[in-house]
Amino acid sequence: MGVVALIIVGAAAGFLATRLMRIEADIPTTMFVGIVGALLGGLILRFLIAVTGVLAGFVGAVLGALLVLWLWQRWRRR
Repeated sequence: MGVVALIIVGAAAGFLATRLMRIEADIPTTMFVGIVGALLGGLILRFLIAVTGVLAGFVGAVLGALLVLWLWQRWRRR
């Protein structure tokens, strides 16, 4: 999955991640978190794409977005 595809999937993953973590964020923040998470998760879980296909890329994007949201929440609490 290319970087452009990860960015597109990341926008959807950010939306899903904010809903799973029950966080109210504005649209640009949701998209940013999703895109960063998708890039992070997509790169870390790249080997899964070869094994299971595009679904692994989406799973990696959601996991990456969840990680970024968790880190963002911890950073904001300081």
